[in-house]
Amino acid sequence: MDNNNTTLSPNSLAFIALSNEYCAAMEAAATMSPLEFAKTMLRLLPRIYMAASDLRTDSLDEAYIDPAMDEDAYNAVVSAVQALLGEHDTYLEVFEEDMKYSDTPIAASIAEGLADIMQPLYNFVEVVRDAPDELIEAALAAVAEDFRAYWSRVLCNQLRAINALVYSDALENF
Repeated sequence: MDNNNTTLSPNSLAFIALSNEYCAAMEAAATMSPLEFAKTMLRLLPRIYMAASDLRTDSLDEAYIDPAMDEDAYNAVVSAVQALLGEHDTYLEVFEEDMKYSDTPIAASIAEGLADIMQPLYNFVEVVRDAPDELIEAALAAVAEDFRAYWSRVLCNQLRAINALVYSDALENF
């Protein structure tokens, strides 16, 4: 393969498309019903997990993506999802590291978790938009490393909480 004309793998292309679709769904949360939003997340999150876990990270030693999502945009997404889910936004987190030292349950927010996933994906999508393949490869390595270090766990926790909402019928009449 020629270094000047790299070709992105099908998984890399799928990950880019899924990242874009996830960000668009998060930005459109206020226009959806709670059940429609939850089902959309339940459809996207496992696919993102699978695509991200298959990304290669060996292209660069130190990969970094400049932040594109500012605090106001992050807070707007959190607020929109919290308003959409209402009382169903909070769930008990059992996989929190501090849980083993606590006698009380630790509450977590679906909205914050989903926004925590959106932030690196949004930053990634902004970097790869109209970028050359070499820059896309570096951005893929950076987002894959961040996935392994942090947001893979967040994604799994959100998937569990949203799955409970959808299949308990909690959002049916909400």
